[in-house]
Amino acid sequence: MLNENFVILGALLNVIGTISYLIQTIQGKVKPNRVTWGLWALAPLIVFIAEIKQGVGIQSLMTLILGFNPLMVFLASFVNKKSFWKLGYLDIICAILSLSGLILWYLTKIGNVAIIFSILADGLAAVPTMAKSWCAPETEDYKVFLLTAISAMITLLTVKIWTLAYYGFPTYVFLICLVMFVLIKFRIGKRFK
Repeated sequence: MLNENFVILGALLNVIGTISYLIQTIQGKVKPNRVTWGLWALAPLIVFIAEIKQGVGIQSLMTLILGFNPLMVFLASFVNKKSFWKLGYLDIICAILSLSGLILWYLTKIGNVAIIFSILADGLAAVPTMAKSWCAPETEDYKVFLLTAISAMITLLTVKIWTLAYYGFPTYVFLICLVMFVLIKFRIGKRFK
């Protein structure tokens, strides 16, 4: 088990990956899906509030960063019009389902329910970018997902209290980012065409 202050190192790795992605977004080299990145900002910020209310300490820093960084990417996608990935029906359906999950959390006002629904919302928000990473991996950069997965793993290695509030969101983030990394880095979808 790592000292909980290692979460700061994980957060810094996440910030480094996001800065690289932000620069590439502004340059038009990557094309973030606005539905995904907008909802990736919203869901973690809700989980962050739930974690704080349930007494999660420094491990909640990872969740805060996971809300703030996608917000920056979302905003950067408006700077260069070439950096925008077109929205389709899948994006709209996932956005509606994702927002529905957040509304269900709001109605229950229970911390662990907030975490579960936010994970579901975040996962649904990831579907458009996963589909894009399958079909057009060249429009993404694997480094942001690799560094975020490492950040989540570091956070998990600092957990001393194994309750959903502490390990739920980092576990989800590790798994989803690992999948995104593999899809983009190894161009899995292109190999099946």
